[in-house]
Amino acid sequence: MVDFSLSDEERQIRDTVRTFITREVMPLEQEVLRNERAGAPAIDPSVLREVRDKARRAGFWGINTPEEYGGMNLGAVMTAILVMETGRSFVPFSFGGSADNILYGCDDEQKKRYLIPTLEGERRSCFAITEPGAGSDARNIRTRAVRDGGDWVINGEKTFITGGAEADFVMVFAVTDPGRGADGGVTCFLVDRDMGWKSEPIPTMGQWGPASLVFDDVRVPAANVLGEVDQGFPLAMRWIGQGRYIIPAHAIGAAERMLQMAVDYAKIRHSMGHPIADYQAIQWQIADSQVEIESAKWLTLYAAWRVQQGRDARHASSIAKLQGAVMANQVADRVLQIHGGLGYTKELPIERWYRELRLLRIFEGTDEIQRRTIARNLLKGHARLGGIGE
Repeated sequence: MVDFSLSDEERQIRDTVRTFITREVMPLEQEVLRNERAGAPAIDPSVLREVRDKARRAGFWGINTPEEYGGMNLGAVMTAILVMETGRSFVPFSFGGSADNILYGCDDEQKKRYLIPTLEGERRSCFAITEPGAGSDARNIRTRAVRDGGDWVINGEKTFITGGAEADFVMVFAVTDPGRGADGGVTCFLVDRDMGWKSEPIPTMGQWGPASLVFDDVRVPAANVLGEVDQGFPLAMRWIGQGRYIIPAHAIGAAERMLQMAVDYAKIRHSMGHPIADYQAIQWQIADSQVEIESAKWLTLYAAWRVQQGRDARHASSIAKLQGAVMANQVADRVLQIHGGLGYTKELPIERWYRELRLLRIFEGTDEIQRRTIARNLLKGHARLGGIGE
């Protein structure tokens, strides 16, 4: 049975996080807007570190990290709920103490060098599979790794890599058996920046700051293979699929915050002698937004529940990701329209959200890829209608 009712402890955790975001994170929003209007970085990293340290002192560290590594291990459902709370602010804040899920597959020595320092905030990682000719079609990657004695030599380029300009090591996927490719011929390597790869930031329309990574005869010790040689593609799919419910969770938080802004503004903005909230054109936009947000919320919680239960969550996550991404963009558009010219200015964060949320329909699987996945699962019998209890 699917049950999303929260225990008293879980409700207290959610409410504490909501209070923390309101008191510690939202007050930074005006600073972010001022910085961006001046063409400066949104916020100094030291400010975010200070807020994360406050959160850690309050007990919030590694919300989805296993307890053996000092985390809270709250589970996927609570993680989704807390991401909805952090998503209410556009300040790029996230709780510390977490690491990419595939890093838990490190061997003991790799854990000392990569996993533990990442959890402690001493190191920063990035995940690199996308290439100029292999975006949605990850099976088409061309970056090569060739064995040379006790090392591997990597050549190739990755693009649109989140955190690529700031990371000091990368989980890079390269073809090690061209004859098999993604079907047993791709390997994941842990590659330190000082091994020779270079990055170049890619300017975008929003605040997402991806980078291109270039590997030119980068020599990597065999000890830096993550998992097994030629078995990297399943690791990549696990990274992409396991946390896909996080994207719509973030979108829901942002959409709820924007919708509240629209409700508040509609009550005080007068036109032709009445608050615009009196007009059906405004009321329907508010109503449609609420319906779409709630729909996305339940789809997201269901996908997270399947992850938490150890069930195959890929189909449910694709549905949630598609609905959440489309929903957030529709809500942002309506909220901007309700605010009129004021919404189009940089005095309010609506136009910022408008640009930022557009990314959700592209990265971690485009709308088109999610629709392809959903349809293929139904047509091939991998999923069936009415299978919510399975």
